[in-house]
Amino acid sequence: MEFPGFSVSARSLLKKLVRLPGQHLWFVLLFWLVPVGSAQAAVELRVAIKNEVKSVKVGSSTKAVVRNGAGRKLGEISSMDAFYAKSKGSDVALGSWRSGQLWIEPSGEGYVWIGDRWYRGSTHIIRNHGGLSAVNYVDLKDYLYSVVGGEMNRNWHLEALKAQAVAARSYALYKRSKSSNPLFDLDTTTATQVYQGLQSESRSTHRAVNATAEQVMTYNGHPILAAFHSSSGGHTENVGEIWSKSLPYLRGVVDYDQRAPVYQWTKTFSGRELGRLIGEVEKVTSILPEQTTSQGRIKMMKVIGDHGTTRVSGGKLRKVLDLRSTLFTVSAVGNSFQIAGKGFGHGIGLSQWGARYLAQQGTNYRQILGHYYRGVNLASYESVNIANVQPTTNSKKAKD
Repeated sequence: MEFPGFSVSARSLLKKLVRLPGQHLWFVLLFWLVPVGSAQAAVELRVAIKNEVKSVKVGSSTKAVVRNGAGRKLGEISSMDAFYAKSKGSDVALGSWRSGQLWIEPSGEGYVWIGDRWYRGSTHIIRNHGGLSAVNYVDLKDYLYSVVGGEMNRNWHLEALKAQAVAARSYALYKRSKSSNPLFDLDTTTATQVYQGLQSESRSTHRAVNATAEQVMTYNGHPILAAFHSSSGGHTENVGEIWSKSLPYLRGVVDYDQRAPVYQWTKTFSGRELGRLIGEVEKVTSILPEQTTSQGRIKMMKVIGDHGTTRVSGGKLRKVLDLRSTLFTVSAVGNSFQIAGKGFGHGIGLSQWGARYLAQQGTNYRQILGHYYRGVNLASYESVNIANVQPTTNSKKAKD
């Protein structure tokens, strides 16, 4: 079989995704969906796969219709064919088609190719700040099949995966309701949630999403900012000490992540390395914490060097030094500085390694969620307010 327009790796990836030993993917998905008592209500998300790029490769696994922004059919893309979408003046150009915006809608149970992988749903390509944005319009359920596997090890205990599914669903609906972006609600990274398309789906992620169908955590009738992270280092944080606004359901609690490989870590730097990475002070001679959270995370650090003194936030230090978290201490060891830290991520909300441990001990996903998110309700999203409203100042990352 020929697959014009795609590389060998793209073709082989789809073959692996649509055919398991002795089975087609559609049969396997049908099997996974059997335990679900009722169909999940459709909620569509807009996920920016590529944003403000010069060009992007797009295609479809089945014959697809190409439409303009008014919905008029411009033509068709053949099965397993692909084109590079490019900006031409004020238009998007795709092969011989040009329009201010284009839609690619696969037929049947087809998938769309965007950039370097396959996704469910359809593709919207539009001009954005001089470049192109390729946005995947995808059903929330299908989005979660991928996100759960992108955010958590798909081989972990099912109850941990269920907790991740509910947290990810709640966060996605929160972001959707707060979005003021006219083009998309979410992206594909840890800035929101890791979304890798078909690549991160598995039987276990389907089971977790289907078993928690439509369940969302709410506070005062609205989806919550269900932040999560890898490992807190022993205790999660009060959100108000990390971000700009306190939320009653994101309170610090004891964590159960002591078995996480990222529970403790160290990094060593010379004074000159620190000076080069931090800037302003040349060779660093001393680093002193000036402000910390109640759990010891660095909020502000005083850095003294040969050429003066500067103050650096814990978040900036984490970024420039490539640290796993802001929960660390610094000590001088000879001519070097050793940073001894704990955990991975911002430390707010669900701890994934803590959820894993609790699940292994027999704790169910509802109890796991109740531990990390205080005073929330678990409800069907059909019964809560998920309409778009204006964003608030505390709309933060799911995971970092």
